[in-house]
Amino acid sequence: MQTMPAHAAHHDDREIETLQEFDATVSSRGTLAGFRLQAVDLTDRTRELLGTDTAGAVFLGCPMRENAAAKVRADGAMVFPPVPGLPFDPYRGLLYTPDELFADLGKGYERTPDALTYAWFQETKADGDILGSMLRSVHDDAVSDALDELLRGARVVGVMGGHAMARGTDAFAAAARLGRELARSGYTVATGGGPGAMEAANLGAYAAPLADSTLGEALRILAKGPGFTPSITSWASASFEVRDRWPGGGDSVGIPTWFYGHEPPNAFASHIAKYFANATREDGLLARSNAGVVFLPGAAGTVQEIFDNATPNYYESRGEPTPMVLVDREHWTERLPAWPLLKSLARERSMESRIALVDRIEEAPEALKRLGG
Repeated sequence: MQTMPAHAAHHDDREIETLQEFDATVSSRGTLAGFRLQAVDLTDRTRELLGTDTAGAVFLGCPMRENAAAKVRADGAMVFPPVPGLPFDPYRGLLYTPDELFADLGKGYERTPDALTYAWFQETKADGDILGSMLRSVHDDAVSDALDELLRGARVVGVMGGHAMARGTDAFAAAARLGRELARSGYTVATGGGPGAMEAANLGAYAAPLADSTLGEALRILAKGPGFTPSITSWASASFEVRDRWPGGGDSVGIPTWFYGHEPPNAFASHIAKYFANATREDGLLARSNAGVVFLPGAAGTVQEIFDNATPNYYESRGEPTPMVLVDREHWTERLPAWPLLKSLARERSMESRIALVDRIEEAPEALKRLGG
């Protein structure tokens, strides 16, 4: 079971993203010159700021007192002040957690930061506000930076599949077992972060360090609310019931988007990289799946992901092709015949030995290992 690399150990050592890192840097280095500080509340660090060189530093959305802000500007630092009245932080230094996105779920999903951010997105998108579009870009860039820092050195397997896969079905249980087995084999599981097949794979990774019986019990609790309609509140509440009953689950990554606002993120990914721009999110998820991708049965979105993944493998634009495993022969040869096209594309290219079609989800981990050489 791979645990995520410790955050602070390997991000750019000029970046300060927590108050702990701020204090450690000031005491060990005695300077903040040239550092980048992201979304750290420095209101109670006025003495340190007044007494420390900040030449060439950049403060991104760090609340601080007026005299401290004036002093760091005089030092030649750049200060991007916090933007008031936003339901999200565009300068955030770390990925989201389920608790953060679903805060206030008890008052109903529409009161959570996740729902409020979507509402803000709809509003600013409709009126074409340049400030709104700039803040979305800055936010998505910060999320990509945090995602790269988190995944450095990890062996990431993407699990793709439709949001329509309902809790309580055999397919959902099988996708959860897949996530568990991948996590136990030392992979970091990454999904599109939404409901259905994505939730199942993140749930499996969550269950990986826990007793084998946990997954079956968790699946029974979740089956009480099979889908996120009609009520996202009760759908998400069932997830937190599972998390509260079995704390200490394993890490995995979810990469959802506010572009599909009707579709909530799932609460089993420990780290959530949520984007405004769906194109950035789609490409980023596949680009970071460096140990391969498993494609469960899905519809248009999953078909798109198969060929979004096949293209860089075909041209080797990201280096050596990565494994692609399609699950469910009938689905991918008859219902949506993506496999014959993928096979024809791969013929006589180096990706030919990196693609496989299997009948059952249970065969996917073995196929991944085989293709990974």
